[in-house]
Amino acid sequence: MFAGHFGVAAAVKSKTPEIPLWSLLVSTQLLDIVFIPFSLAGVESMEPIGEGGYARMIIHAFYTHSLVGALVLSMLAAWIAGKFWGKKSGIIIGLVTLSHWFLDLIVHRPDMPILLGNIGNFPLLGFSLWEAVSISILIEFLLIAAGSFFYFRYAIQTSSSKHKGKAIAAGCAMTVFLFLCLGMDVFL
Repeated sequence: MFAGHFGVAAAVKSKTPEIPLWSLLVSTQLLDIVFIPFSLAGVESMEPIGEGGYARMIIHAFYTHSLVGALVLSMLAAWIAGKFWGKKSGIIIGLVTLSHWFLDLIVHRPDMPILLGNIGNFPLLGFSLWEAVSISILIEFLLIAAGSFFYFRYAIQTSSSKHKGKAIAAGCAMTVFLFLCLGMDVFL
C-alpha cells in the first residue's frame, strides 16, 4: 500500500497548509524509509510469496513495523517537525507517520509485531486484506482518490483568481503523481 499512504498525505495537506507537502509525503513513508537500511543490514527483510508482485509478500520488519517501533518513529518525527514548524505541525506529522502502521495493519498478512523485535513472541498482527487483491487495490484507489480530491479542492480554494491556472496545474500534478504511484504498486 505504497500509494495509499501518499493519499493520506495529500488529504492532510488540504487541511494543514502550513506544513510542507514534502514533509507529509516523507512522514507517510517514514516506516518504509527506515526499513531500507534495516533491510540492507539484514535486520529486516521481505519474502516474496509465489512470483511476488502486488501484495504477494511477507514482510519481516520486527522493528520498523512493530507498534512500538512505529510509535517511536512517530514521536521522533513529531519532535523534529515541532522544532521546525511548531507544536501543532509536529503533532500532525507524528500522527501522519503513525497512520502508516494502521493502514499496513489492514492490508498486511499477520507479520507485524507489537513489541520491538517481537519480544515476548506475541501474536503477529495483520488483517490480510492483501489476500483479496482486488479489494486491496480498490481501498488504495479510494485513498488516493480522496487525497486527490481534497488536495485539488484545497489548491483551487486557496489560490487567488490570477493564480487559478497554477492551482489547477498543482492539483492535476498531485492527482497524476498519486495514480502513477498506484500503477507502480500494482504493476511493478
